[in-house]
Amino acid sequence: MNLETRKLTFIQEFLRLQNEEIVIGLEKLLHKQKAALVMKEMKPMELENFNADIDQSLDDAINGRLTLATDLKTKFQKWS
Repeated sequence: MNLETRKLTFIQEFLRLQNEEIVIGLEKLLHKQKAALVMKEMKPMELENFNADIDQSLDDAINGRLTLATDLKTKFQKWS
């Protein structure tokens, strides 16, 4: 059985579930497995890139290229 067939079969079974505890358990398992996959694929930033980002941030701060948290919050609220 290929992956697409397995996913469709799983979805069909999932849609037939009537027990909320099982749904909650599957949600938790999905989130846990996705987080583990992200952590596995995450690679540390190179020190040179890290220092370049810090230098850019300091330059932005010195030259007034900043966004206030309140302004950012207002922008996000408009998106909703």
